[in-house]
Amino acid sequence: MAGSIEWLLLAYRLPREPSTPRIAVWRKLGRLGVAKIGDGLVALPADSPSHEQLEWLADEIADAGGEATLWRSTLTSARAERALVERMASVIAAEYRQVMAAADEARAAIRARKDGRARSAVVARLRREMRRISQRDYFPPPERELARQAVDSLALPSLAPESIPSEPTASRRARP
Repeated sequence: MAGSIEWLLLAYRLPREPSTPRIAVWRKLGRLGVAKIGDGLVALPADSPSHEQLEWLADEIADAGGEATLWRSTLTSARAERALVERMASVIAAEYRQVMAAADEARAAIRARKDGRARSAVVARLRREMRRISQRDYFPPPERELARQAVDSLALPSLAPESIPSEPTASRRARP
């Protein structure tokens, strides 16, 4: 059975000098969360925002004296598609684990200092980081929800993980 996801492939080549456009392209590709298939070949799941972003990047590459071609494709192997999806998801999962670790470190530091303002700043920073990661989270791993819970629990005044109920209590349920 062939793959079921339609992909956008960007094949590109940039001159070595000057290096600034090449570095700018690499950074933009990283922010988009592309899967690197090979030298000068990257992939994203095909959707309108990705298509638009890759088209802009292809224009930027051409303006810098390079070559870029954007393709639509499907993989001919479901196994290869699963591997690509898993590879993309594992990169994002690692970033969510970093957010969880940062939330745990902040929780310990805030408990030691009992500083509410510091908590607000850390929560805001981690929520921005979550938004940044989610913009390139095409195949959400379980760590996404765990990281969200870790950041949300950090925002609670008690800072205790036990303070997050597993189900709504009678007092928190919506009233008719």
